[in-house]
Amino acid sequence: MKNVVVIGGGHGQSTIVRGIKDIEDIDLKCIVTVADDGGSTGRLRELYNIPAVGDIRNVLLAMSDHEEIFNKLLDYRFEGQDEKDVVGHSLGNLIMVALMGLNGGSLMSAIKEIGRLLNVKGRVFPASLEVLTLYAKNIDGTITRGEANIPKAKNRISEVYYDHEVKADEDALNAILNADLIIYGIGSLYTSIAPIPLIKEIGEALKSSKAKRVYFANCMTQQGETYNYDLKDHLEALEKHNAKVDLIVRHNNEIPRDILYRYYAEDSIEVLNNGGIDIPVLERDLLDFSNNNVRHDPKKIRTVVEELLENC
Repeated sequence: MKNVVVIGGGHGQSTIVRGIKDIEDIDLKCIVTVADDGGSTGRLRELYNIPAVGDIRNVLLAMSDHEEIFNKLLDYRFEGQDEKDVVGHSLGNLIMVALMGLNGGSLMSAIKEIGRLLNVKGRVFPASLEVLTLYAKNIDGTITRGEANIPKAKNRISEVYYDHEVKADEDALNAILNADLIIYGIGSLYTSIAPIPLIKEIGEALKSSKAKRVYFANCMTQQGETYNYDLKDHLEALEKHNAKVDLIVRHNNEIPRDILYRYYAEDSIEVLNNGGIDIPVLERDLLDFSNNNVRHDPKKIRTVVEELLENC
C-alpha cells in the first residue's frame, strides 16, 4: 500500500484526484486550502466564522464513488438575481455547514460524515482548522487582502502570506510525514497551492518528508496570478513558499494554434520550459482539448502517477 498525498485546492486538485482515486493499493489523502473567501464559501465564512468549505466540497465530490446524479445534487447552486438567502450558495456547502452545526462546529466531523455519505475513496484534511485570510505582497509594494481579491488585482505577486502564525491540522502533518508520493497542483499557484506549504509546520514537514515530491505543472498561465510566467517561475514561487519539489511533470502536447490564440486574448499563455531548472522535468501526454479548452485529462494523469509509484 502506497501513501499518496495531493496538496492544493479548487478544480485542479479535483482533476488529479478524479484520475487517481481508483489506482489499486494506494491510500489517498488530500490536503486542502481553507483560505478561500469568495462566493458562497466567503459568505458562509463571514456569517458563521468557519474555515472555507468550498474546496473541501469539490475534492470530496471528486473522490466520491456514488452515482453522478448525487454528485450533481450536492454541486447544485441556487440561482437568482441577488445573492440573498440561498441564492448563489452550493447545496453541498450548506450541507457541510449544517453538519458542522450538528457536530458542535467540528469541520472534521462534517468532512467524515460527507465522506461516508459519498463513499469517498480516501481522506480529506483541511490544511488548518483556523479561519484564515490570505494576503499578497505585490512587486510594487502594494498589499492585496483576501484570496478572492488577489487575482482581481492584476498585479505581479512577490509573495503571499498570513498575518499570523497558523496552526496546521495534525492529520495533515501526519499524512505528509508518512507519504510515499506527494503531488502539488494543478491549479492556481498563489491562491490554491502556495497557501498550504506557507503554513510553517506544513512547510517543515514537506522538507523533512522522505516522499517523492512532484509538481504537476499548469499548462497555461493564469490572469492575475502568473502572467507571463514560465516553468522556472512557477517552481521558484513554490519553493519560496516552502514547497519542496523533487520532480516536475509537464505536458508534451502541442496545443492547437486556434485555442492558443483564444487564450492569448484573455492574457493567458502556454507555460513553457525555457530552461534553468535544476531538477528533473518529466514530459508526458497529459492534455485534453475538448470544447476548445486546454485541460488536464484525469485518465492521463492516472497513467503518469502509476508510473511514478513504480519508483516509490
